[in-house]
Amino acid sequence: MYYIYILKCADKTLYTGVTTDLARRIEEHNTSKLGAKYTKARRPVKLVYSKKFANRSKAQKEECRIKDLSRTEKLKLIRNAGN
Repeated sequence: MYYIYILKCADKTLYTGVTTDLARRIEEHNTSKLGAKYTKARRPVKLVYSKKFANRSKAQKEECRIKDLSRTEKLKLIRNAGN
């Protein structure tokens, strides 16, 4: 399983990524040197959106699609996921 995720950083910015282990990856973003360079300076981060995919290809395509969205569109995606 692959997961697309969006994190909200301490400075209210959004970070999007792909992983096979969501809990481990969030922990890395918050505490270890293995977290993304972007999130290291913006800790703590909080998971605000995630979605499962059966394979890496589909997950990465969705990641690219989400990264191309505006901040407003990303926030709408996050809100709609809660419904």
